[in-house]
Formats: sequence, structure tokens, C-alpha cells
Amino acid sequence: MSTTAPEVKNRIRWLPLESNPEVLNKYVRDLGIPAPWRYADVMGLDEELLAFVPQPVHALILLFPVTPKYEEYRKEEQQRIDRQGQTVSPNVVFYPQTITNACGTMGVLHSIANNWAHGGSLRLQEDGIIEKFLKKTVDLSPAERAKALEEDKSLARVHESHASSGQTETPDLADDVDLHYVCLIERDGSLYELDGNKPYPINHGNTSKDTFLIDAINVAKEFVKRDPDNLNFSVIAATTAEDYDD
Repeated sequence: MSTTAPEVKNRIRWLPLESNPEVLNKYVRDLGIPAPWRYADVMGLDEELLAFVPQPVHALILLFPVTPKYEEYRKEEQQRIDRQGQTVSPNVVFYPQTITNACGTMGVLHSIANNWAHGGSLRLQEDGIIEKFLKKTVDLSPAERAKALEEDKSLARVHESHASSGQTETPDLADDVDLHYVCLIERDGSLYELDGNKPYPINHGNTSKDTFLIDAINVAKEFVKRDPDNLNFSVIAATTAEDYDD
């Protein structure tokens, strides 16, 4: 993805993850996240298609193109929030992105961390890679979390092994990919957008565990509406549906 965070000298670069539930499911198993946690395609944003999304849904991951229209909106949004302020629950776990092309891992990481930390229901493999990382970072500042991710060799190795395992041709490590992942979660009655290239979580208003999917899809529709001529959008749901196969 094309990075919008402040430039860092000698910035670490990863190969991008493919937006493919099969790839993501194998990836998180190797990180130490057992079934029934898994990712599934959302086949469309229309309400009748949402009936086919495996339930319950604990997070949505959006993949969308980074375009001039998106960048313009992002700057306007930040100026508005800086001016007006917003409420963010202290229980939201946010990781800034300082690794180029790591936005797929950031989306997965945000979906996992915010369903595990502070009383979340997600159970992790004991002493697995992701449990060790989350326990080490959950109480750190966002900047410290980003630094810890840069330095975590185990996470980097698992990411690399799965970044080259998808159905599409693996890009060169030097390439910047102009597609970006963000994660939508429910936390303490609010819907948050977690984008490691933004300076903080974005509060999109009230939601609940029961209404999260519809509310999050409405946020996704706003992404599409801002750039309606671009077709490179996809949505993946994080679910614990017991009767859904990887």
C-alpha cells in the first residue's frame, strides 16, 4: 500500500498480504489463533447479501485503493477531528503502521487485539506468537507498539511466508502497493476505524454487537461513495461461526 504516515529513514518493508480469506486463515493459525476464529469474504454490501455472512462477526477488514480522493478526505477528516475532538475508549488497542506494505498484517492485528484485550472473548494459543506479542504490547503506547512490531522477527517470518502464498503474483519487495487495509471493530458501544496510517482511531458513532455488521457495512459504503468509479474494494469479515469451513 502507499504509505501516508511520516517518512522514516531506512523504513522496513514487507511484502503485502493478499486479500484472500484462505491466506489470512492459514496466516492466523500459524500465529497461534485456533478455530473457530476465521476470515470470510463479504460478497456484497447490499442488505440481502449480508444474510450470507457467517455469524457472529467480530470485525470487518476493508481493502480499498489509495487515490487522490481518499487522500483529500483523509486530510479533511484529520483537520476536523483535531479541531472538534472525538471520544475514544481507552480499551481500543491501536497500532500505528511504520512498516511499508504491512497494512494487511495491521488489519489482522487490529481485529485480533481488539477481540482479545481488556476482557475480549477471543482465545489464543498459549505461548503462541501472537499471544506473546499482544501480552508484550497491549499496555504500551501506540508508538511503542509500532516499534515492537518492527523488532518482532517471529511475526515478520510468518508474514513473509504467507505474503508469497496467495493466488496473485507476488510483487517485488521494492514496490509500493496502492491498496490499503483498515479494520472496523466494536468497542464499548462505539464503532471504530483502525488505520495504522492515521494518527489515531476514528470513532464512527454508536453500535452494538448485535448491530455491528450493518453499522460497519454503512461505514464501508462511505468509502465506496467517496470514489464510486473505482472497483477495487473488498470486505472480509472476522467470524467465529462454528459451521463455517476455512
